[in-house]
Order: sequence, then C-alpha cells, then structure tokens
Amino acid sequence: MFGRGTPLLVGAVAVACVVLLGPSMPGDGPSSRPQPGESVGHVVPNRVMTWNICNPCEQSDVDRAAAIAEYAPQVIGLQEACVRDVERIRDHLESRYGLVYHVEYGTVLRNWGRCGGAPWSPGAYGQALLSAAPMTDRVSVEYPDGGSEDRGYLAVTTMVGGRSVRVFNTHLAERRQEAVRAEQTRVLAAEVARHDRAIVLGDFNAVPDAPELTRMWALAADADPRCRPAPAPTCEPTTDWHSKFDYVFLRGVTPREHHVRPTPYSDHHLVHTDLDPA
Repeated sequence: MFGRGTPLLVGAVAVACVVLLGPSMPGDGPSSRPQPGESVGHVVPNRVMTWNICNPCEQSDVDRAAAIAEYAPQVIGLQEACVRDVERIRDHLESRYGLVYHVEYGTVLRNWGRCGGAPWSPGAYGQALLSAAPMTDRVSVEYPDGGSEDRGYLAVTTMVGGRSVRVFNTHLAERRQEAVRAEQTRVLAAEVARHDRAIVLGDFNAVPDAPELTRMWALAADADPRCRPAPAPTCEPTTDWHSKFDYVFLRGVTPREHHVRPTPYSDHHLVHTDLDPA
C-alpha cells in the first residue's frame, strides 16, 4: 500500500512536528496545556499567600501553579524559590489560568544542587514576590549571618485590597540555629517598624513561642486569630512535621479569613489570608 519513500515521508513529518511544537520541558507534558473552562481570569484583590515551595524537591511547576491558581491571591510570597521555577510558574499562571503577575526576586545565592543550570552558571535561589499590581521600591537584603545557608528578605510596595502596603518576604535560618534567627529578626524588625502598614510573609523556621520571634510579635500579629506566642499557642501547623513555621504577620492591617492548605508538592503547607480592605 505504501511505497519505499514512506519512511522518509514519516520522518519528515516528525521533524516538522518538532519544529512547530518545540521540544518538551521536564514536568511540562500534555496536561500542562490550557483546557477549556480552566481559566480563572482574575485574582482575589485582598488575598495574600506565603508558600515555601521546597527546593530541591523535583516537583512539577505545572502542579505548583495549579495549587496557587486554586486560590488566586493578589500577592504571593515564595521561599526556596529558584528563578527558573518561578518563571515557569508565572508563565503557567498566565497561559493556563489567565492570572497575570509582576515578579521581583530576592536572590541570596546561586546553587547548582538546588536550582540546576550549567556548572559554571548555577541557578539563582532565594525569595520571590508575585503581585497582580505593579511593585515599587524593591529592596533585597542578605542577613549579615545566614547560618548554614545564605538567607535574606525581599521588600516591595504594592496594592492589596485597593490600598498601598509594604510587603516583606523572608526565609530565616534553619532549625537549631536560634541565635542566628534572633539576629535576623532584629534586622528584619527594624525595617518593618518603619512602616505603619506592613505584611510580612515567610518561613521563619521557628514555632510561635520561640524567643527569636519576640521582636516580630512586638510589632505585628499573625493572621491566624488563634495564634499568639503565649501563654498557650493554638496555632494551626503549617508543615508536614506538625509545626507552625510559616507566618503572615500583619502591622496596621486586619485579617478577615485565614487558611492553611496542605499540598502534596511541598513539606510546607500553602498559607493564605484575606484582609479587611478598611
């Protein structure tokens, strides 16, 4: 039925498909293509989110984007964020869900083991802030002592719920480094104190009654209304090991609803808060 030229024809068609469609990306299979009815199209204007997305955990950025799109926050603070991952997450949020975000990075190191890349040009790693509204006055600071790994904070001014607010995103030193975290919160709290309205997102690697968080509690309240440092914290855990390490600290801003959402894509839960626009 087919002549001897058929294999050449099939090969030519295959090459043409590759040229037209492009090579596949790891973790970006057919399921990553936009499907009818999936578009979200708009953010919740008074919702903020913090999430340590866990690197290197070899999770799909398609799945990470889907987890974020389910709640469609106005502002997203990501920790343990590789720039390449954030770029893909941001692209998926726009192409598949119609959610368009500006992005700012707070890179603290370049690490091939965490973020890949060429050995002579490893991927950038640190914090990232995504906002549906433009961000201004970006400041990225590395703490004088990061502990076992460089750490820092990223700060911007943006709109949340129709009002301007200073937003911080941080990741403190790993567990069993209490003295290092205490110095890091001293640096962070001094900057937060300069603003009457501030939202501080991040993975603090400390439970609510840890002494190193004293300066933060003096300035701001956690969005979880049940969560206080004393006398008996009743905070909802935000990690797979049943500790609260992830916070939405609010200064001059009132929470309306607060939720902790476990996901299979990180050892930290996704935390989001709706704020009172007043």
